[in-house]
Amino acid sequence: MGRSDSSTVIPQVERLVTRSGDLKSELVAFAQSPRFARRLDARLADAADRLGFLDETTAVQTIDHFALQHRLADGSTVVERFVAQRLPPLPEDERTMLLGWRDVVEGVFEVQRLDHGAAVLHNLLDDLAYRTHSNMGRRALRKLRKGMFAVARIVPIHPDTDDWLVSGGLTTYPSGDGTELAQIAAETLAANPQLLRRNPEMLQRAWDMQAEARADFIEHFGTDLLVLEPGQAQERLREYHQYRQEKTLAGLGDEAADQARNSGPQPDELSSLPEELIDAETVAVIYDKVEGLCYYADFGRLDALFGDPALARDRAYLARLREYLNDDSVSPMVIRRLVQRNPGGADAVFRTLLRKPAFTWERDGEALLRQRKKRHCEHEPLPSISPVGTRLAELLRAGRPSTS
Repeated sequence: MGRSDSSTVIPQVERLVTRSGDLKSELVAFAQSPRFARRLDARLADAADRLGFLDETTAVQTIDHFALQHRLADGSTVVERFVAQRLPPLPEDERTMLLGWRDVVEGVFEVQRLDHGAAVLHNLLDDLAYRTHSNMGRRALRKLRKGMFAVARIVPIHPDTDDWLVSGGLTTYPSGDGTELAQIAAETLAANPQLLRRNPEMLQRAWDMQAEARADFIEHFGTDLLVLEPGQAQERLREYHQYRQEKTLAGLGDEAADQARNSGPQPDELSSLPEELIDAETVAVIYDKVEGLCYYADFGRLDALFGDPALARDRAYLARLREYLNDDSVSPMVIRRLVQRNPGGADAVFRTLLRKPAFTWERDGEALLRQRKKRHCEHEPLPSISPVGTRLAELLRAGRPSTS
């Protein structure tokens, strides 16, 4: 069945939307069964506030995430287990629908219009529109009006359609809350560039913006990697962001320059380091082509180790390298950078660290990184910069005070 066969697709959508309510109830009951109780209880505890309170909306969203996206010990999801174990087995189109629910879109949506029992929702995060249904029936969406906003999770109904389904509830807001929600959307997008993955044009814009920012970094410093004390690192970063700001403002008229200068984060804000780096001996500031702008504590100590493998006699050096290897937040790029800067010392350092006298970086290095940095190696690279779509930009501008 093809997407263009509307005479077949429309009845299929209506039937699957109707069927999805019962299947979702079965899935949630399966997720809350004793076999998963310990794992689900842990997720709910993490979602509660510091007093242990969990509101209904957060609880519903947490259970929905657990059922569709949480990875169990064997790497499978609860919904995959449900589809595999359900008796009697589901028909093929229903199996496909449920497995498609793993592909969740979380967003801040603006209601564009109502469309024959569905709502067309424009996601401020990825700048795409989604024709969305509810498994609670058409009445569940009647409260929506054009220009309202909603925060929701949605999932595809079926790969043969372009329609979507609310998953885990939908929280609505009046149109007057748009500027406040836009700020939340912008902060969410900045922290999660992967939310752009559905929009190839915005994703390419993000890569282009990152490449331009990196080129400015190299132009300003003559390198894409600095190793400095934390205070020096913040000062140099401030220079860089000031340089970027002045370069941008130079191409604007006076009024536009004044508005741009007073909007968005300032160089002092952009140059602040994460709190956990402030007490480090050194900080590496790396503007990598793929990873973007990154900071790593005590890089200087490891740089010295690779330059002089005899330092491995001091166990503190090896302990720090072991932390780099085992810490899931440390990209394999950083290990590669250390080797590239001191290729002659890599074999000796890793032989000592791993207690493998035959280890060679050329032969064994990438296999080591795939083993220790599995999460990084399995995920597609994403830019660290997140552009905003036209509508989100409009809402952000509307929320800024006038400079006049």
